[in-house]
Amino acid sequence: MAEQTQTLYDKVGGEAAIEKVVDYFYSELVLKDPTVSHFFENTDMEKQRKHQTKFISFALGGPNQYSGNSMAKAHKGMNLQPAHFDAIATHLGEALSHFGVDNDEIAQALNKVNTLKDDILYQ
Repeated sequence: MAEQTQTLYDKVGGEAAIEKVVDYFYSELVLKDPTVSHFFENTDMEKQRKHQTKFISFALGGPNQYSGNSMAKAHKGMNLQPAHFDAIATHLGEALSHFGVDNDEIAQALNKVNTLKDDILYQ
C-alpha cells in the first residue's frame, strides 16, 4: 500500500494548531510591529483571526473553508508596499517556527504566501 502524502496542514497539526499560530502571529508579532500594526487599528481582530486561520489552513493544503474576499478585494485601498508584505511574511515564518514547524515546511508555506503578492501589493 502506498504511503499517503501528508499536507503541510496535517504536518502543522490541523486547524487547532493553526489557530494557535494565528493568535501568536497577531498578538505577539504583527500588533507589536509599528511597520504594520496601524493597518489593524480599526479591525475586528476576532473576525480577522478566524479569517486568517481559515485562509492559512487552506493555503497549507487543508479544507477550503475560507469564504472571505479575494486577496485583491480584501486589501483594496490599503496601498500595501513590499516592506509591509515582507514584514507579515516574516512574522508568519516566526510564528510557525515558534510552534515547532521546521524550516523546510516554513519555506513551503511562505512560497505559497508569496504567490499572492501581486494580489496584495499596491491595491
